[in-house]
Amino acid sequence: MTTEIPRDLNLAATTAEKSSFLFGPRATGKSTLIERQLGDALVIDLLSGESYLPLSQNPSELAAMVEARPEALVVIDEVQKLPLLLDEVHRLIQKKGRRFLLTGSSARKLKRNNANMLGGRATQAMLLGLTWHELADAQKFDLERVLMFGSLPRVYLSTNPYEELIDYITLYLKEEIQLEAEVRNLPAFHRFLRLAAQGSGELLNYTNVASDVGLSGKTIKDYFDILDDTLIGYRLEPWRFGKSRKPTATAKHYLFDCGVVHALTGTRKLDRNSNLYGRAFEHFILNEVRCYNAYRRRHWELTFWRTKHGDEVDLVIDDRLAIEIKSSVRTSERDTKGLVKIAEEGTWQRRVLVSQDPTERKYDGDLWLLPWTTFFEQLWAGEFDG
Repeated sequence: MTTEIPRDLNLAATTAEKSSFLFGPRATGKSTLIERQLGDALVIDLLSGESYLPLSQNPSELAAMVEARPEALVVIDEVQKLPLLLDEVHRLIQKKGRRFLLTGSSARKLKRNNANMLGGRATQAMLLGLTWHELADAQKFDLERVLMFGSLPRVYLSTNPYEELIDYITLYLKEEIQLEAEVRNLPAFHRFLRLAAQGSGELLNYTNVASDVGLSGKTIKDYFDILDDTLIGYRLEPWRFGKSRKPTATAKHYLFDCGVVHALTGTRKLDRNSNLYGRAFEHFILNEVRCYNAYRRRHWELTFWRTKHGDEVDLVIDDRLAIEIKSSVRTSERDTKGLVKIAEEGTWQRRVLVSQDPTERKYDGDLWLLPWTTFFEQLWAGEFDG
C-alpha cells in the first residue's frame, strides 16, 4: 500500500489571508503536505543546520532570506526549535505584510519560553492522521487495519505497519518527547507511557497512575501535560450543563492514535468481541470528528457526558448533538439508554447512536441509529454543522 493519499486540509486556503501556525503530531505528514500543496513557497527547515545555525546566531537574518523571495509564502518548519525567531516573524508580518506558515509538533517549548504567538496575526491549524474521508476517496480504506494500526500515513501505508509503529514509539515517544520535556527518570517515564496507553479513553486518575509508576501525583500530572503539549495526547472534558443529573468533573484522556496505543501496550491482535476492539472503534469515530472539526474550522466544543450514577454518552458536540458509539453489528433502541437519559438534560438537534449495524433507523423525535459510514457521510457533507 504505497499510494499517496490527498489530504483534506487545504493549506492554501488556510494561509490565503493571514499567517498560520500548523501543529500536529510527528509523522502525520506536515512536510509532505507542504511540498504537495505549497510548491512555490520559500521553505526554511530548522531541522537543517544550513538554516538553523545562522538564524540561531542572528534571527534578523530571516529578513534577508525572505527578501530574496518577496512574493512567496514563507514556511518555517519546526519553529519550536527556535522560538526567538517568532519576534522577527511578527515584525515582518506587521511591517512588510509577509505571510508565514509556521509548523511544529510541539507547542510546549513555545509556551515554556513565553514565545511570541503573534497575537491575532496568525490562525492555528492542525494536521492529524489519515481520515476515513481521505482514504475512502482514494479507495484505500480498511476498517480493521485502522483499528489495529492507526492512521499515521507512514504506518497505514506500510507493508509492515507493526514495525513502523515500533520505530515510531521508539524514536518519537521514548526519545524525542523525553528530550523535549527534559524527563530525567526514563524507566518511570516508559512505565507511564504504557499506563497512559492502557488508560486511553478512560477517566484521568493521577493517583492510581502515580501509585503504579512510583512517582508523585504532581509528576504524573506533568507527564500528562507533556503528552498534550506535544500533541501525543488530548483531553475530552465532561459536559456539565445538564438540568438535573450531576455529571462527573473528571476529563477523559486519549492518545492521539489507535496504533500508538496498541504498540505501547504490546497488543498484536484485536478480538472482534473484546473490550479493546470497542474502545478502538470509539477512538476511531472520535478521531474522525476531531479531524472534520479541525480541517473545516468548525470550532466545535467536543465533550462527553457521564453522571455519578453511570449514565453516559460518548460524545457531545456543543450543546446540540449527543453521540453514542458502539462497535456492535446489531443494535436496537435498547442500546440508546444514555441517549434517552441525556434527552432530559437539554434540547438536542439530534441524538445519534453510531455503530457497525448496517441498518439505519429513526425513532421518536431526534433519535437516530446510524451505520458509521452513513454518519461519516453526513458529517463530511456538513449535515451536523447546525
